Amino acid sequence: MSMNKKDFSFIVLIPAYNEELHIKKLIEDVKKYADNILVVDDGSQDKTVDILKETRVNYLVHEQNAGKGASLVDGFKYLLNKDFDYVLTMDADGQHAPSDIPAFTQCAALSNADIVVGNRMSDTSGMPLDRYLTNRFTSWVISKMAHQKISDSQCGFRLISKKVLENIDIETKNYDTESEILVKASRNGFKIAEVPVKTIYGNESSDIHKIKDTIRFFKLVFNLKKKR
Repeated sequence: MSMNKKDFSFIVLIPAYNEELHIKKLIEDVKKYADNILVVDDGSQDKTVDILKETRVNYLVHEQNAGKGASLVDGFKYLLNKDFDYVLTMDADGQHAPSDIPAFTQCAALSNADIVVGNRMSDTSGMPLDRYLTNRFTSWVISKMAHQKISDSQCGFRLISKKVLENIDIETKNYDTESEILVKASRNGFKIAEVPVKTIYGNESSDIHKIKDTIRFFKLVFNLKKKR
């Protein structure tokens, strides 16, 4: 079964923070594969919002930086009133290749999955060692909690069905949000699949704060275990 963007109802959601160097080209490339795009600017202090005004895409703006998870949640809330089957989330820093978008929709159609997660671990060349080790560990933990194998639980390139968003309560606001979604979706009986994706690593520093986000991850794991 083959699908193109006209056969599959999905909206691309891009959380962005200080991405003036990447956001314009990313949107141009995404438009080759998707008709509907929503960008949530998370209190950028550069020219990201000015560029968004020129690109003619829908966008929301946080007056202050609230966290990646908060940007995703606000985007989800805004989109739940729209007519679509899935939301495809991707990062704004240019690491996710828009040319991989069709693989997500095709996987969802063939597997009837409710979530399709990008898997960067199928080709780790160029991935920093600390990120590789962190991804391996967190993915192992989330797979155990979700009772489904998830090779790359930290990948923000993913397709999420509207049904999932309507049936889970997201409580986190940072990078732990993506892990929370997977565990809660699985506990609600939703199927998770994955597709290999390319990752383009540049010289830009990550917005992830290693110590803070590690603490948040373990706090999330503890809280989810309590709610079983």
